[in-house]
Amino acid sequence: MAKQFPIYKGLQKPLIYRGFQGKFIGWGVASLVIGVVMGGLIGSLTSMVLGGVITISVIAAGLFITSQQQKKGLHSKTKYVGVFQFATSLKSKESCSRKKGMNLSCPI
Repeated sequence: MAKQFPIYKGLQKPLIYRGFQGKFIGWGVASLVIGVVMGGLIGSLTSMVLGGVITISVIAAGLFITSQQQKKGLHSKTKYVGVFQFATSLKSKESCSRKKGMNLSCPI
């Protein structure tokens, strides 16, 4: 009988931290880091009050945008609105000669 070894199959559950799932955890952390860095730079160059306001506003805006993107889903999907009409080919398959090469105007 062959030996059997345990195989790690991942988390088996979606990764969730404080309401953010998957890649959006990284987006939330990035917005926190960007807010602190921008606020620190502006606070050191101008005034601490302005730096604090910038820090809070950038963090709040980043987390809001992240939560809105998370509501759309994990993968970005293009949603087309309208009525679509596809052209049909009424040619028969016999009129296409496949022996000469690939003819892209013929149906498959």
